[in-house]
Amino acid sequence: MAEAAVPDEVLLRALIPQVIAVVVRRGADFAAAEDAVQEALVEALRKWPEQPPRDPKAWLVTVAWRKFLDAVRAEDSRRQRELRVRAEPAPGPAGSDDDTLQLYFLCAHPSLSASSAVALTLRAVGGLTTRQIAAAYLVGEATMAQRISRAKRLLAGRRFDSPGDVGTVLRVLYLVFNEGYSGDVDLAAEAIRLTRRLAAGIDHPEVSGLLALMLLHAARRAARTGPRGALIPLTEQDRGRWDTGLIAEGVEVLQRALARDRLGEYQAQAAIAALHADARTAGETDWPQIVEWYDELVRLTGSPVARLNRAVAVGEADGPRAGLAALAVLDPALPRHTAALPRHTAAVAYLTERDGDPAAAARLYAAAARAASNVQERDHLTLQAARLNAELRG
Repeated sequence: MAEAAVPDEVLLRALIPQVIAVVVRRGADFAAAEDAVQEALVEALRKWPEQPPRDPKAWLVTVAWRKFLDAVRAEDSRRQRELRVRAEPAPGPAGSDDDTLQLYFLCAHPSLSASSAVALTLRAVGGLTTRQIAAAYLVGEATMAQRISRAKRLLAGRRFDSPGDVGTVLRVLYLVFNEGYSGDVDLAAEAIRLTRRLAAGIDHPEVSGLLALMLLHAARRAARTGPRGALIPLTEQDRGRWDTGLIAEGVEVLQRALARDRLGEYQAQAAIAALHADARTAGETDWPQIVEWYDELVRLTGSPVARLNRAVAVGEADGPRAGLAALAVLDPALPRHTAALPRHTAAVAYLTERDGDPAAAARLYAAAARAASNVQERDHLTLQAARLNAELRG
């Protein structure tokens, strides 16, 4: 249909990873394939409005492959490299979803830093432009272009010849999700889109677990901040603003994953999020069951953040003094994980206030605010300290 061939952004973003993957499978390395596909896209934008192809994907594959061959022939080492390049394939199927799936693994290659893997995934799998990625991460376009170029150089010559690590791919997608929204790209929505596509191509309970976790967290997004961007804690959120459709979908995806009886960290986190979503009010939260899920998460990961969150959950389930005792046990381990220190102090402040010592809680909130690296968290903790100090003066 002619309408399907119009080179709009949605169509092209869906086709980019598929076409790159096909060109790589045919013999190009990642950097050369990505360059060839970008050239093919420029030609598509020029030709498609007046001559829309019947099969946009096949057209892009054909043009990108020719661009790649042209680049190979232009190199000084033409003869040596052409020994490795097959003749242009005969017309036929343009490739399968398996090719796109392999592209996820290549972009999350262990040789890449986390930031490079995220940028490359957004560019090659997500189909975002360098400008869009740079705006989302609040860096200059030239800086992001250099980051992507370095990542492509590191992947030069690497082929789809070994199984990818699902865990690494999921960590990259989770990093994208946690960036939220900035510039003109909603990275949380983009991460959900990419994880949906991954779930459609691979049968793995942790992929479903991550998708469920993203959906359940995204469901609370509208209630997470106030009109001026102030952080609203979970217990104070207007639950009427939670997206019940996303919650229902997330719970359904999670239940199917848990039925596989292959528990992983993302399924455990999603189960905790589902219990929060199930409570009609903060007071109805099933804290004992949440503690049990945190026990599983700590067993799976040993994460200091998971241990910290478990201690807070203990404070909700068994009273603030039990929570403070659980937090005290964590103190020796925290210096090795300095990112957890402000959150630990904030948790102690919260439970200290609940235990009836507002003066000490105010001092702890202020200390946590000074150590916070996130502006929203710093402002929230500062307001908590100010609130308690005002109450003490009044």
